[in-house]
Amino acid sequence: MKITKTDKSFTVSGFKIVNKYNHKDYSRNDEETGRTYNVGEKKIPSVTTILSATQPPEKKQSLDKWRERVGYDEAARITAQAARRGTEMHYVLEQYLKGHGYLNLSTNGNLARLMAHTIIENLEKFTEVWGTEVTLHYKDLYAGSTDVVGVYDGKLSILDFKQSNKPKREEWIEDYYYQIAAYSKAYSDNFEEVKQGVILVCTKDLLFQKFTMNEEMLDMYQRKWLAKVDTYYKNLATSSPSV
Repeated sequence: MKITKTDKSFTVSGFKIVNKYNHKDYSRNDEETGRTYNVGEKKIPSVTTILSATQPPEKKQSLDKWRERVGYDEAARITAQAARRGTEMHYVLEQYLKGHGYLNLSTNGNLARLMAHTIIENLEKFTEVWGTEVTLHYKDLYAGSTDVVGVYDGKLSILDFKQSNKPKREEWIEDYYYQIAAYSKAYSDNFEEVKQGVILVCTKDLLFQKFTMNEEMLDMYQRKWLAKVDTYYKNLATSSPSV
C-alpha cells in the first residue's frame, strides 16, 4: 500500500486523507430505552433510537412474524451473527480508510474481510476521506455516528456501509435513507453542506450494491426525518409522567 504524505493530508492507494475539520468524539451510552450520546451535559438520543421508536406498526409486525416463522432462538442467532459480521466488516473498512491497510481477523472475520474488500474494490470514485466514524449531533435533538465523510464522485458525501444476508430492494432500505438524511443534516449544520449520500452494501455472498441520494432526495428525506424527530419528542412528552 503506497502512502504519500503532505502537511495537511496523505494519499493512500488513490484517495487522500484530509484533516479539514476537528471532528469531536462524543461518548455514548447503551441503555434499555435505547442509545444516547453525551453532548456537553446532555444525553441526546441516537438516530437509530429515534428510528426504532417511530417505526410504523406494520414494520414491527413484519419483524415479529419473521421471528415466529423461523423461531425466536434462530432469529436471535441470525441477528447476532449479522451484527458481528457487520461490526467486523466496518472495522476492516475503517482501518483501510485510515491508511492502516487490511486486517485479517478471526475465522468469523474472514468473510467480513472479503465483504470489506468487495466494497473497497468499488471505491474508485472516492477521492478524499475527511473523517471515519464521525460522531455528529444536530441542535441537541439527536446524535449519531456516520461511517465516512468525504468526497465521492466530486461531491461532499456521507457514506454508509451495510452488510446484508441477501440483496436489498430499494423499498426495503428507507431506514438507510433516514440515517443518511440525519447525518447529512447534522454535518451541514456543524461543518459544511453535504451534497450527496452513498450507501454501499455487500451481501454474505459478496454481491455488491450501491444506492445514491442526490441533493433533491437528501432534502426530501431531511424534511421527513425532522418530522420523525418531532414525533419522537411529542410522544416522549405524552408518555412522561406529569409533575
